[in-house]
Amino acid sequence: MASEKTKTKTQKQPAAENRAIGQDNFTEIGQVLAGKKTGAVSVRGWLYHKRSSGGLLFLTLRDRTGLLQCTLSRKTDTKLFDGIEKLQDESVLAIDGEAKADSRAPGGYELSVKSADVISAAEPDYPIAKKEHGPEFLMDERHLWLRDPKMQAMLKLRSAVMNIARDWLLKHGYIEFQSPIFMSAACEGGSTLFTVDYFGKPAYLTQSWQLYAEAAIASIGKIFTISPSFRAEKSRTRRHLAEFWHLEVEEPFQDIDGLMKMEEEFVSHICQTVAKECAQELKEFGRDPAELLAVKAPFKRMTYADAIELLKKDGVDVKYGDDLDWEKEKALTLKHKVPFFVYRYPKGIKAFYHMPAPDDPKVTLSADLLAPEGYGELIGGGQRTHDYKALMKRIEEEGLKASDYDWYLDLRKWGTVPHSGFGMGIERLLMWMLKLEHIRDAIPFPRMMNRIAP
Repeated sequence: MASEKTKTKTQKQPAAENRAIGQDNFTEIGQVLAGKKTGAVSVRGWLYHKRSSGGLLFLTLRDRTGLLQCTLSRKTDTKLFDGIEKLQDESVLAIDGEAKADSRAPGGYELSVKSADVISAAEPDYPIAKKEHGPEFLMDERHLWLRDPKMQAMLKLRSAVMNIARDWLLKHGYIEFQSPIFMSAACEGGSTLFTVDYFGKPAYLTQSWQLYAEAAIASIGKIFTISPSFRAEKSRTRRHLAEFWHLEVEEPFQDIDGLMKMEEEFVSHICQTVAKECAQELKEFGRDPAELLAVKAPFKRMTYADAIELLKKDGVDVKYGDDLDWEKEKALTLKHKVPFFVYRYPKGIKAFYHMPAPDDPKVTLSADLLAPEGYGELIGGGQRTHDYKALMKRIEEEGLKASDYDWYLDLRKWGTVPHSGFGMGIERLLMWMLKLEHIRDAIPFPRMMNRIAP
């Protein structure tokens, strides 16, 4: 039971301070815009914009669920009107009023203000004006640009994609597993490693969880992770990040055909669920939800050799054995409307752990899932080499030190089984789904070759 002294202190607190804490008495703007909450309501949020017309103030209030037009008449409260009229954008308000449908209002609903408290009065000269800004400026102001409604929509979709993916995997018997961020050896090739000092010894930021995942499958079977990965690629393309979020899967007793079947079912589920549950956010980016609803398994499959021939016919300067870089993937995918597989890549352009095909050891049992419309690789994966001698041979062919992979080789000595896995970049998936021009707009704080702040 609170003391009389405590009660008195609480009663003397300013109303605005009281209203800055707690959720119970407030309605989210999205509830009003959906018509689920009308009549007398209390809302709370950031002043996104305001304008006056005679004795009427039009306020646009923003919270995490949307933008709501609020109107305040000078006749209602002259002092309140004058106070709010002086407020700067991004001030924070708690407003009581009457919500009702109004076809003239953005969003179809309007709130007539009866009273309001200023929780936080913003400073003048908010850096981001209601006009077009260049990408570098918005990158410098990223900490504030996250408040933009379009960035809000991206963040919601990003969360939805990861939750939908995690839910599908858990329901299909996969167990979530975490691996170290610090590694002692390369997984995807030494040229893209970030080196760090680890108590006086060199270590590397992880490129992939895969090597550790291959250890875990002998313990807990089918597994997945969603975690950061790091690639020190000196690339300025619109598709590359130095730090990205990696959804990876590893599965024992699985071959390349079974893996591709799982991937197409998994990606189809994500696309269709996002289309149904996040249609409004998709439309913010110009993506018709019907286009994602059309993504259904099975996906088309073409061999790497066939892909090279198709590119040649389209006039692309390419030869067998070339890696399919961004420009080649773009040319290959422009004619497609849904994702498709390219598989059986040559041994020389895939990592050492990919299993050579039994019927043609010059190619690997690998497969990339490419997004349509010019976006390119979403998923890279394949069947792993599970035979000890075959893996040693590949390590030697790649000029790697077997001693760096002692524990990884041990997995082939005791209880080895055929197994497969893949990695999918969350930002790559979002970039395609949201029709983004640049991958930096698929992550809150991008890390690129020329960007490490804010």
